[in-house]
Amino acid sequence: MLMVPTFDADSRVKLTAAAAPREESRNAFEKEYGGTGYAAIEDLCADPSVEAIYIATPHQMHVDHVLAAARAGKHILVEKPLAISMEDADKMVAAVREAGVHMIVGPSHSFDPPVDLAAQLIESGEFGQLRMIQALNYTDFLYRPRRPEELRTEEGGGVLFSQAIHQIDVVRRLAGGMAKNIYAMTGAWDPKRPTEGAFTALMNFETGCIANLTYSGYAHFDSDIWMNDVGELGQRKQPGAYGGARRALMDLDPEEEARLKTTRTFGGGKTVDAKHNEHFGPVIALCDRADLKLTPDGIEVFGDTERSFIEAKFGPAPRRTVIDALVAAVREDEPPVQTGEWGLASLEVCHAILQSADTGQPVELQRQYRTKHREGTQ
Repeated sequence: MLMVPTFDADSRVKLTAAAAPREESRNAFEKEYGGTGYAAIEDLCADPSVEAIYIATPHQMHVDHVLAAARAGKHILVEKPLAISMEDADKMVAAVREAGVHMIVGPSHSFDPPVDLAAQLIESGEFGQLRMIQALNYTDFLYRPRRPEELRTEEGGGVLFSQAIHQIDVVRRLAGGMAKNIYAMTGAWDPKRPTEGAFTALMNFETGCIANLTYSGYAHFDSDIWMNDVGELGQRKQPGAYGGARRALMDLDPEEEARLKTTRTFGGGKTVDAKHNEHFGPVIALCDRADLKLTPDGIEVFGDTERSFIEAKFGPAPRRTVIDALVAAVREDEPPVQTGEWGLASLEVCHAILQSADTGQPVELQRQYRTKHREGTQ
């Protein structure tokens, strides 16, 4: 549902077919777009009208669906995280490479126009070397409706695989991708939601940049207050909405909660009316001659002697940069920044956070991947 406004607003994309096990979703798709709804992904992959497949299934299903799409010679846009296990991620990257198709991992918030703009400013060297990044986010993630497996870490549940991956992608995008090691702690503080709901981590990069990442999904402080009251999806926050996530789950059993989750799927959910670019909480990049504060509308530059603002334009589609990457891959054979190898590298960091939190020791990273615009640099 989060990609629907972008698909609808971007004339470069036409939705011609879909696959879903729920008949309600298939019927809703056919009614809305006039395409074909399939019950099995294999039938979708066999459809000659399909050039690329967007895989938005639960994390644990990504590997089977990516392999099916790759075998059929379809380009792929797969939701983050790439997979749950590194072994599955390796299979997916190998299958795509063997098939000669492109795979884009996202949308993650590394696609956000302010992030892309900040990355370009850092790469230009205009403000000197990037020294440190601070990324913070406090949300109600853990108290949004969840299926049972979304509260089990071993099945990709909790904040690490669904939320940390955003912060990791953003920080890696800004710092050039090549993280060296990470030291982290996690928090699992609600017995009724028995998975990680918070973490904090310190990561360093081959460039010498250090990054601090902190996230809490326990639905208390809301860091959108620091983002001009603009929500993660670019929507204006509604006054009086505080505490709504926890209130909605009060006295629900797991089956009722799972049913509530289906109201957020195609055919049952509502799209978001975004007026600003998306974001993932406050991010500040500290360079030699300026600190760059990312906002939903652009970059606040705090220089040596003056402040300025550089706009990151919004629209015409909320996630136009994702479609930019998809079109470039399909039409121009241009690999995206967020390739399968990129997604695998970010997944490695998720696992390293869990490992470091368990052992109390820093973890050396072995599978990192340089951002495209830094290839060939030292």
